[in-house]
Amino acid sequence: MLNNVYRLIEPRRIVKSVVPISINDIDNVIIRPLYLSVCKADQRYYTGSRNKKTLDSKLPMALIHEGVAEVAFDYSHTMDIGTHVAIIPIHAHSHVDEVPENYSESSTFSSSTEDGFLSEYMNIEPERLLTLDFNFPLDKAVYLEPMSVAIQAINRLKISDASKNEVIGVWGDGNVAYIISVLLKKKYPSKRIVVFGKHREKLAYFNFVETILIDEIPYRYRVDQAIEAVGGVGSEAALNQIFNIIRAMGTIVLAGVSENNISISTRIVLEKGLTVTGTTRSTRSDFEEAYDLLKCIDVQSRINLLTQSKLVVHNERELVNAFDQDLNLSWGKTIIDWRV
Repeated sequence: MLNNVYRLIEPRRIVKSVVPISINDIDNVIIRPLYLSVCKADQRYYTGSRNKKTLDSKLPMALIHEGVAEVAFDYSHTMDIGTHVAIIPIHAHSHVDEVPENYSESSTFSSSTEDGFLSEYMNIEPERLLTLDFNFPLDKAVYLEPMSVAIQAINRLKISDASKNEVIGVWGDGNVAYIISVLLKKKYPSKRIVVFGKHREKLAYFNFVETILIDEIPYRYRVDQAIEAVGGVGSEAALNQIFNIIRAMGTIVLAGVSENNISISTRIVLEKGLTVTGTTRSTRSDFEEAYDLLKCIDVQSRINLLTQSKLVVHNERELVNAFDQDLNLSWGKTIIDWRV
C-alpha cells in the first residue's frame, strides 16, 4: 500500500513523499489522521529557529504531534474500523520500571525524533492510541496532547489536600500556561491559582483564576508552589522572580522550553531549600486523565477558546499556509481539518 507523507525538508518547505506502508503488520493498527493542531515546537522546526546542527540531523521530517484519527485497518484485533482515537506521540522502545517512557533515553517522539502525523495513513502500535467516544467532538479532542503535557507538569507538584490556603503560581500567559491553569482550577478547586503574565490582553482569557502582571506584583507577595510556563528568553527572568516570591521549601516545576542556557540565582534556591524539577511530554495515563477532564463541560468550553484559527488542508500549499497563518496568532492555536 502506498502512503502520502508530508515532510519538512528545509525551513518553510514541505514536500509530499509517496512511501510504502505495511498493512500486514499483525501487531499494529493503520489509522487515518483527521484533525491536527500546530504546536510552537513544530513552528521552531518550520521556521528554522532550531540551530543548524539540530535541523540537519532531523530533517526531512513530518511535523505535528497533536492529533486525532480514525482506525482504517486493524490487524491487532483490538479496535473496530472507524473508531476515533487520540494519537499518543511518545514511542517507547523499551520499558524500565523506575523511568516513565517520556523520560526514557530509548523513547522517540513524533515530530522530533521520528516522523509526526502529517501523513495520509500511519502504521502504529495500539497502545499508542486512546479510544474516544464516537460522538466526542474531534476538534476538541485534538487538545488532548497539550492537556496531557499539562497533567504531567501538575502531577509533579507537591499539592497537599490538607492545606486549604495553598497558593499555586503559574508564570506565563500563553497557551501552555492557559491549559495548565484550566486543569489546575478543575483538579484543585480549593486552591488559590494565580497566573503571572506580561500581557494584560492575554491575561483577560484567564478570567477563571487570579491574575497579576509581572511588573505589578504586590510587595511581599508569596506563593507556595509554582509552574514556570514561559520558556524562551523570558524563562530566566521568570525563574528568578519565582525564586524571590516562593516560600521556603516550595516546589517549582519547569514546563517552558528554552533553546539557550539561562542564568539563575542558585543562592536563593539553596537558602530557601527549594525543589526545582523538570517535566516534558506525557504518558498514556496522562492522556487518560486529560480525556476524563475534557469531558467536563466547563473544561471543554475553556479549552475551546484556544481555537483561534481552523483551516481545511488538502495539499502542501494549504499546509504551508496553515503554518504561516499560525505564526500570525498572538494567542491561541491553529486546528487543521486534515483532508489529504
